[in-house]
Amino acid sequence: MRRDGLEENKRVLVEKNNMDIHLLTSLLVLSFIATAFGEGGDLTLVQELSSKPAQKLSRYGWYGNVRLTVFHVPDDTVAARWLFTVTRGNGFNCGTHNVSMYLRWGSPPVIDPVGRVFPNNTVTSPVLSLNLSMTSSQSNTTFNLSNPAPGDWYLAAHLPRDDGRIEHKGFPSCSYFFQPQLSVRRAVDTPILQATPLTQTASPNRPALLRVFVPEFVSSLSVSVSGCTWGEGLVNGDCSLSLTLGSSSPQGGLVRVNCSLIGCSAVLLAPPWNTWIRVIVDSYHSNRTTAFSVSANYTVGCKPQSVGLSGDDYLNRLRGNGGTASSPGNSSAVAGRRSDALSSSECVRLVPVLREELDVLSVRFSPVNGPNVTVTHTLPTFLTFPLNTQTTGGTLNLDITLNTTNATLGSSRVMACLSSWAPVLTLNYSHPCHTGLSSAVGFSLNVSVPGSIVRLPFPQAATWYLTLQLFCNSSDCGNVTVTPQLYVSACIEDCGTFGECRLLRSYSYLYAACVCKAGWSGWGCTDDVTAQSYGRQLTAVLLLTLSNLLFLPPIVIAVRRRYVTEASVYLFTMFFSTFYHACDQPGLTVMCIMDYDTLQYCDFLGSVCSIWVTVLCMARVRDTFKHMLFMLGTLLIAMSMQLDRRGLWNMLGPILCAVLAMVTSWVYRGVSSCQG
Repeated sequence: MRRDGLEENKRVLVEKNNMDIHLLTSLLVLSFIATAFGEGGDLTLVQELSSKPAQKLSRYGWYGNVRLTVFHVPDDTVAARWLFTVTRGNGFNCGTHNVSMYLRWGSPPVIDPVGRVFPNNTVTSPVLSLNLSMTSSQSNTTFNLSNPAPGDWYLAAHLPRDDGRIEHKGFPSCSYFFQPQLSVRRAVDTPILQATPLTQTASPNRPALLRVFVPEFVSSLSVSVSGCTWGEGLVNGDCSLSLTLGSSSPQGGLVRVNCSLIGCSAVLLAPPWNTWIRVIVDSYHSNRTTAFSVSANYTVGCKPQSVGLSGDDYLNRLRGNGGTASSPGNSSAVAGRRSDALSSSECVRLVPVLREELDVLSVRFSPVNGPNVTVTHTLPTFLTFPLNTQTTGGTLNLDITLNTTNATLGSSRVMACLSSWAPVLTLNYSHPCHTGLSSAVGFSLNVSVPGSIVRLPFPQAATWYLTLQLFCNSSDCGNVTVTPQLYVSACIEDCGTFGECRLLRSYSYLYAACVCKAGWSGWGCTDDVTAQSYGRQLTAVLLLTLSNLLFLPPIVIAVRRRYVTEASVYLFTMFFSTFYHACDQPGLTVMCIMDYDTLQYCDFLGSVCSIWVTVLCMARVRDTFKHMLFMLGTLLIAMSMQLDRRGLWNMLGPILCAVLAMVTSWVYRGVSSCQG
């Protein structure tokens, strides 16, 4: 994996006086008192604004052309408003383009604007898609979102698809600069729901905002609204309220119930663990303020057997004294049961997992008690995999295999479910693999299909759970073992044969993407719609390399006329140009005799030096002065190549200087000849 992509994501700030900013250009925090909500006191809202530096947009060719920005939405945010401003630079040939923008909560958006095929077994999450048409030198648009999910929101932006035209560096071109800004309003004193009812009020323009905390191992959450009154009492038995649980995000995550008669209740199965859930009560009856009582109750489901206070067994395993030695890396273990033996009192099994940080965007999870996990039909078994923000820029891979050597397996199958925030502990043929506020990935294993692979690009920062349970036709079907391998990698299968995995950076956030070669495309370079055949690749590399044999006639002529210095430069250029183009090829026809960067530098240096010595030779100056110009020019060219080898003046500067020297020499000789 090359780190060249890091440079592609470094963007410069543009002139601020060319942009009519509608929000503040730096992070500000302004407080103001808002309206009152309910009888329990005034609900105070504060406003926070943030701005990101302007970035130059690029045409989409691969994910490295995307400009990625991260915004943090605080807890208890009731409204978020994004402002997107695009400014067109002063250049020629600037047409009307649409700027594509994508929003996703929890991790970067996985996009496919060119309609390519994702690799097999790849699961993607929905994103919010927006477009901004450039009708003038500056255009802007806004996006409003009520009750957004708290946490990091990732914004990606790019210009339309790359048309393949090559623009030489240094020539004027049309530039587009993109600047996003965010304004949020959040509540600082949101009431907390408990089992004891709270009295609140709601009107059409003033909903009641509350929150409830869900601890670990909660199986269901119930929020109830009762005692609806308005004025001097209940009118027509109509509550005219709606109850909403959850926050807004592209992944869904909302449960809404309309209240009738004197109340209503919303039940959330498998709610997210260790998090706050937002509760909103709206009134949809015009000109009415409704008073009501609201309460929350949760049911604690099955818990695994406690391991006690002693953790020496797992420390010994990490040291390699109690089992298989751990590989080097930053490791941590999530403790569970100390043995695979079943207890008659437990109703769920938690398998301890070792988390090993191997490298950047490389994390491996493995069961502490060995690679095999025992699965039973009497109770579910689950494993936990915590992912932090630093690992969301990679790909979450799950490779699970069923041990089919069990003779009693028969028609039995293992149901599996991979979910985030909370495990799905109720698995059956009719119940979908779905948690309370988000979907999950479900699959089954049997004798005919003993293995399954799941890939999730840019997984959400959360605790992920893998739930397993055995289902069979008979009551006595025994136990089976499976081998789950879950790990985070930078790219899917390292982008395969026709791709290269590159590490990218947006400020302090690291992520990875594939850049494809030889006409291959797609998220993992697996789409062969426009792929080049091997014959075409071989023809292209032969034409590029063998064309350098045209240097042979100039080399022979230069040697015969005793221009040894010029012949040496031509030979140097021919050699490195041949092997640079052989190394610069995509696909299978690649041959590199040394480092790619070294070959490229020598090829660029030799090409410019060949022009320099040729034009000076045509000037027919004295040998002493000519060789001094050879050496001085070569040193200056080498310096400029090190600074910026793709710059326009690296080629144009030496040519103009050499031509000027040649013309000056010819004029001098002509004048001297006329005077003589």
